[in-house]
Amino acid sequence: MPYADVPAFLAALRSREGVAPRALEFAVLTACRTGEALGATWSEVDGETWTIPAPRTKTNTAHRVPLSRRALEILAALPREREFIFIGARAGRPLNRHAMHELLKLMGLPFTVHGFRSSFRDWAAECTGYEHAVCEAALAHAIPGAVERAYRRGDLFNKRRRLMADWAAFCTGAAADRNVVAIRGGDRG
Repeated sequence: MPYADVPAFLAALRSREGVAPRALEFAVLTACRTGEALGATWSEVDGETWTIPAPRTKTNTAHRVPLSRRALEILAALPREREFIFIGARAGRPLNRHAMHELLKLMGLPFTVHGFRSSFRDWAAECTGYEHAVCEAALAHAIPGAVERAYRRGDLFNKRRRLMADWAAFCTGAAADRNVVAIRGGDRG
């Protein structure tokens, strides 16, 4: 989906009831992979940080995800009755792996859940000044090249926290208000 269309899409998504719309919105806001969102457990969330364990990531490296205010609101509104955040119909199981894709089809949209990661990346590149490395770290992409991997040991978490807050502000329509600067007129008398 073109990134410019994401805020209207999420507004429409918020009007829908159920676990799948909340899971999809959470996935978009966190720019995570489908399986990472669906496999999320309450024990992985600590305050404003969600840590995806290494075995559940594509790179087999634990990935800390800074949670925006809206992502935290989604979590706060969900029941904590089972291990998984996005509970499925079967006890002890997460939401079905096809549920978010089926929701997109039901809404008449030709997009994939994974494609929202591309929407995020396009927005970050075209609308922000965040460094390439910060944007790639937000997507949990592997660092290319052995030399760069050997020297880059941090995860740019504080910079990613600001990036994800800006993404959420854009997605919720709050971004327009964030860049307004009040100009005070002098005495013209």
